[in-house]
Amino acid sequence: MIGLDTNVLVRYIVRDDDEQTETAARLIETQCTHEKPGYINTIVLCELAWVLSRGYKYERQTIAAILRRILSVRELQVQDSEIAWQALNHFENGKADFADYLIGVSNRESKAIVTYTFDKIAAESDLFLLIS
Repeated sequence: MIGLDTNVLVRYIVRDDDEQTETAARLIETQCTHEKPGYINTIVLCELAWVLSRGYKYERQTIAAILRRILSVRELQVQDSEIAWQALNHFENGKADFADYLIGVSNRESKAIVTYTFDKIAAESDLFLLIS
């Protein structure tokens, strides 16, 4: 198994640098297999969603579709994939950032009674309570 960093995934998805895109594509398409999937940790998922949103102005639905595809393909293995799926479901139905939902779901799965936040948008979810 090999690990994949955010910048490799960004080049593979966005394809805005010909040389790096070719290198990323060759790596992912030859080294990530059913038997030896590429490993993506949850930090990379958070960074990817943030970069696509803030850096490349991708729409929320497009980011959700990309994350859904990453979580679905057998050639990639995502850390804590069940938690990532839950966070994605919240992301698709909410307004907060993917990272916020991943934090909330991760905390809940770790038996945290509540996750407090100053983020009013995240607090619209049942995963958080707003500190007032």
